[in-house]
Amino acid sequence: MIYLQLIWEFFLTGLFAVGGGLATLPFLYEMAERYPWFSAELLPEMVAISESTPGPIGINMATYAGFHATGLLGGLLATLAIVLPQFLIIVTLSKPLSRVRGHRITESVFHMLRPASTALIAYACWETLKSTLLQLPAASFESMFCWQNIAIFAIVWILYDRFHGHPIFYIIGCAALGILFQL
Repeated sequence: MIYLQLIWEFFLTGLFAVGGGLATLPFLYEMAERYPWFSAELLPEMVAISESTPGPIGINMATYAGFHATGLLGGLLATLAIVLPQFLIIVTLSKPLSRVRGHRITESVFHMLRPASTALIAYACWETLKSTLLQLPAASFESMFCWQNIAIFAIVWILYDRFHGHPIFYIIGCAALGILFQL
């Protein structure tokens, strides 16, 4: 039964997560509420691992979630399920869509999908920020903030904004700091 649930949930995620890999996050948060496969608290770790491994983040997160749920078979099924709708859509719609490209209705649909997918991604980012940088509920205002995580977040943000280095350098650097300091 769990395998069918994995296939169904990740098929739907692959079908409706418009906007790229980060658009899968709202679906994963929703899954975390409904199934015991993983928790919402685990999602920032899933994002970090998925971002630091080769491949698209949405597919990596499906693999991680499926593997976390049931092992190798779950990871394989979740991966195939999230990719299948994209494959079917591209194969089915690429020719007809190229014929209606530039059409007013087509452009209107894509115009409205952009802010919708941006809102879903922004919400997922907000949830990830809260779970990484805040400790809620908190006993006091001061204890609400994870100051160490906020400092790392700010340093990486500033360095990336200033130097635009490859993301892997920041990921490897922070992983090395984590090993060094065993935080």
